[in-house]
Amino acid sequence: MASKRQIHVGALPIGGGAPVAVQTMTKTETANLTATMEQIRTVADAGADIVRVAVPREQDAEALKSIVAQSPIPVIADIHFNHTLALKAIEAGAHCVRLNPGNIGGPEKVAEVIELATLRGTPLRVGVNSGSLPKHLRQMEYDNPVEALVTAAIETVELMERLDFTNFKVSMKSTSVPNTIASNRMLAERIPYPLHLGVTEAGTKWSGSLKSAVGLGTLLADGIGDTIRISLSTFHAEEEVKVAWEILKALKLRERGPVLIACPTCGRLQFDMDTVVVEVEQRLEAYEDPVEVSVLGCAVNGIGEARHADFGITGAKDMGMIYSKGEPLKKVPTERLVDELFKEIDRYYAAGRSVQRDEAAAAEARAWLAENEDATAMTPERIAALEAAAAQHDELAGEVLDSMLTPAGAGAATGVGAATGAGAATGAAEGSDPAVGGANPVVGDGPVVGDGPVVGDGPVVGDGPVVLEEAVSPVAGRRFSRS
Repeated sequence: MASKRQIHVGALPIGGGAPVAVQTMTKTETANLTATMEQIRTVADAGADIVRVAVPREQDAEALKSIVAQSPIPVIADIHFNHTLALKAIEAGAHCVRLNPGNIGGPEKVAEVIELATLRGTPLRVGVNSGSLPKHLRQMEYDNPVEALVTAAIETVELMERLDFTNFKVSMKSTSVPNTIASNRMLAERIPYPLHLGVTEAGTKWSGSLKSAVGLGTLLADGIGDTIRISLSTFHAEEEVKVAWEILKALKLRERGPVLIACPTCGRLQFDMDTVVVEVEQRLEAYEDPVEVSVLGCAVNGIGEARHADFGITGAKDMGMIYSKGEPLKKVPTERLVDELFKEIDRYYAAGRSVQRDEAAAAEARAWLAENEDATAMTPERIAALEAAAAQHDELAGEVLDSMLTPAGAGAATGVGAATGAGAATGAAEGSDPAVGGANPVVGDGPVVGDGPVVGDGPVVGDGPVVLEEAVSPVAGRRFSRS
């Protein structure tokens, strides 16, 4: 469940229905002001809402004054072990201080920090990691790691409340994805405070991104989480920000920049789609608007699978097509697909977000698409056409269906080998003959109706199951049942 309480980190609202905030952490020595500020500006440009800096030394706390003054986004001071550094970080103007009460020196030290934080209006981020639980919970960590995490977090919250301090958010991280999910679900039901999510020490850009997407994505989809940080083993903090945004965009929680759709390719591929997708993705980085662009590797399914995309391309060996919102725009040689795609995108923005269409070029593109489609494939377009036809002819469809399944005359069946007249089965047993379509099959001297299976209570028509031809039947592609 979403957190009820809201705090502010700088001017940024956290929790209480505010958008999920993206956080990262600098990889530099904080006291190296030039390097630290360069990285902060880089992550801010990548979309970070908040940045955290490590403060393990006096010189780092001193550098905070300049960092806070120059940073384009709110700064959190990350403190462990030494509560005096937390006090200095607050004095330096940090927008928030991350504190782990379990390793800061006891409740008395926490109380000192809270007293100054209250005076300055500085929020805290408090919580625990699976690797730094209090000593009295170490055995529980082995027996029930989820319960140990939740217990530690609840104890922290209770300490804050005993000290009459509510200006905080809570984090509870584990290296285990299942434990991260389970513990945060439990905690979200028990406290009203904002939650910061992360899978701690997730791993490399590849594995860490996957773990974070599964863990954080699951919780965010449940409505749990107010800030997120992707922990990756990389010196490039902006990579963490990019992954965070992709997770939020995938869940439709926030929008930032273009969305790229690309098919996984298969044996039908006839052009160098790998290179095309990479180039499209790189060139889309220059656009801030959330334009949706699709790249399909062939025309087998037409453009139906990405008909919602603002723009897209589909290609073949020598020629390809550019389309918008499911409608062809023009066909172009494969080697010019990317350049022509971006020309159309730029024309769209130049015209005030209006697609510019040349009907002659569009007609040529439609003809090319028709020539290159798989004529037998049940494409989304064909399925949609069948469904539309069926919806328009429901009454006719019912009549056709009844005429196919209702016996002709008084119980007479049609088809090869059907019995007619008084000897035909009518669904009730006559003499020693079992009923046709009843609980038992036709046996003995009873009439066999066709060579196929009995359908419901009616007769079998012809030598096998009924075939509904797409070209002549308004009910093709639909499922029917008879009680």
